[in-house]
Amino acid sequence: MAILNSIRKKGVFLIIIIALALFAFVLDGVIGSSTSSPKGQSNIATVNGIDIPREDFMKLVDVTQRSLGPSTATTQAMNIVWERELRRVLLNEQYEALGLTIEKAQLSDALSTNLANNPTFQNDAGQFDERKLQEYIANLKATSLEAYQQWLDFEKITENGILEKNYFNLVKGGFITTLAEGKQEYHFQNDKINIEYVHLPYSKIADEDVPVSSEEIEKYIKDHPKDFEVEPLLDIQYISFTEDPSPEDIDASRETIAALLQDKIEFNNVSDMNDTIPGFFKTTDYQEFVNANSDKGYIDRWWFKKDLPSGVADTISNLNVGEIYGPYREGNNFNLIKVIEERQMPDSVKANHILIRFQGLVTAPQDVSRTKEEAKALADSILNVLQKDKSKYEVIAADFSEDLSNKDSGGDLGYFVPGNMVTVFNDFVFDNEIGKLGVVETNFGFHIIEIVDQKNIQKVLKVATITKEIEPSEKTMNEVFSNAANFELDSQNGDFNELAKEQGLNLKPVNRIGKLDANIPGIGNNRQIVNWAYQDDTNIGDVRRFNVLNGYVIAQLTRKNPKGLMSISEASSIVTPILRNEKKAVKIRESVSGTTLNEIASNQNVTVQNATALTMANPTIAGAGTEAKVIGMAFGKKVGESTDLIDGKNGVYIVRILAINNAPDLEDYSFYANQLNATLIPTINFKVYNALKNAAKIEDNRADFY
Repeated sequence: MAILNSIRKKGVFLIIIIALALFAFVLDGVIGSSTSSPKGQSNIATVNGIDIPREDFMKLVDVTQRSLGPSTATTQAMNIVWERELRRVLLNEQYEALGLTIEKAQLSDALSTNLANNPTFQNDAGQFDERKLQEYIANLKATSLEAYQQWLDFEKITENGILEKNYFNLVKGGFITTLAEGKQEYHFQNDKINIEYVHLPYSKIADEDVPVSSEEIEKYIKDHPKDFEVEPLLDIQYISFTEDPSPEDIDASRETIAALLQDKIEFNNVSDMNDTIPGFFKTTDYQEFVNANSDKGYIDRWWFKKDLPSGVADTISNLNVGEIYGPYREGNNFNLIKVIEERQMPDSVKANHILIRFQGLVTAPQDVSRTKEEAKALADSILNVLQKDKSKYEVIAADFSEDLSNKDSGGDLGYFVPGNMVTVFNDFVFDNEIGKLGVVETNFGFHIIEIVDQKNIQKVLKVATITKEIEPSEKTMNEVFSNAANFELDSQNGDFNELAKEQGLNLKPVNRIGKLDANIPGIGNNRQIVNWAYQDDTNIGDVRRFNVLNGYVIAQLTRKNPKGLMSISEASSIVTPILRNEKKAVKIRESVSGTTLNEIASNQNVTVQNATALTMANPTIAGAGTEAKVIGMAFGKKVGESTDLIDGKNGVYIVRILAINNAPDLEDYSFYANQLNATLIPTINFKVYNALKNAAKIEDNRADFY
């Protein structure tokens, strides 16, 4: 209803917009027909020279999106299919290179394992039967080509699973840890040294004393390109113009809904006379009136005070039947509420039931043979017995009820609130008094019900509610459009930031947008903006207006990085501490005098410290932190020897070896070899696939279509 009203309000303005859009579509078709196809028009991607066709990919995305549910974004489904297809292509290359294939017997074994618990393929003894499988496949082929194709797809998935398992098992076979590696790991964990050392922390030199220039950061990035590779990224900033109702629109909406209270006169073409149409005050057909005049349909139910709108619950619960509250505003709506009935009702009921099922019910077990008429006769007979002697309820429930969840407890359903049961069951237990017996029919069968208890009997209301959304008028929407269009035009010839500031508009930056990103904070899913920003002819500083839900967005491209290395500003937080510590290490070394640890400590105004039982496996110095380089160099010295100055992670060190305690050799190092294996093997599948992906030549055209 609200959408139809909105369309009506836009009137001529909407027609003009549609006409322009159609003209642009036709013009685009004329121009486009004479130009060459865009890059990637036929293929969604090419991976190591193997094409992934666009049409096939899009079908898979559509199937995946439907399987995930209506709320799934296209981008989410597309990314799932992309990862799956990329994996398929990369691994198939490996299978072909190695000559890996699947024998028919392997596929049969896998299918029998996967389908062993499916009754369709079991014999009378409950065992998997190959003949039943073949009969099933033959039947699919004869009766449904679509179902048969789905079976072939299932077989293909099973084959791929076997191939993948075999491939990774072969890879894992080449990664078995040797006993020599086990021996090394044993000594890494158990050889220990005691040291004394001097630690000259980098923090002793202030950061401002070792400035790092942009040129130095840039050189470091180029010298270590693997560490700073990034996909294409860009930044935008935007301002929003929302079609919010003006104060005049709000007043008009209030008047519109208030007018529904009074009768109105309409000319009747049949009688050639004026008819008086009752308003909300006088109408008696509340369902028809609400459905005809409200944005939300009529709800026929009883309302406890706690269920009424919280802001007006007290007021409404004190109204008499026939009285109206409103118009009142709730969020972006105006409401009218009229009390049409009042009664007393419990807020919870305890009941027992005996369920009698019959043939034809979806919920009935296959062994139920009685007809509906027979079931009704049985239910009525049981009711007659119970009306004479309720004490037999528990015994009869145990003998006759087909609700296995409670038949042995006298059919006890416990306490439940209104709405928990199907309508006729609910109405019986809440409309009648304690002790009442009766038979009702539901989609579960016939129920012989006994009302055992009712709690918290209180006042409930039946109300008719008219809701009208407060919508912007055509005038307001035209003003918003005009303001947005003017800002777009002015910002193309002026300063975007200054214009936003002058007009008091909230400027929202969004950074690091990927080429296939869809969600923009504050806007939501909008591939249109991302695609525009990534177009080759969109330059930094360019501005464009976009239609969004409830208004317009004016976006400006502020940064555009192609695929390659991080920018200096992006890498600064990583590189600056590294270069700063390198410079501090040089200064510390230059300030050191003396040759022994004591001389250096005295010169630097620090103390000589001790550390014991240090190992290669856990290169941590108490009080100094993890220092793998320092511990590694210390293990290369003999007792009594000192290292040179070492640039560590947290400072500059000099170390003297006090004791070396090597662990005794073992006859068998298989425990430590197996320990390494247990750490390595679970990660192999992931690491091998990522290595294949990183080494692949991938031309990804997804952004041309999504």
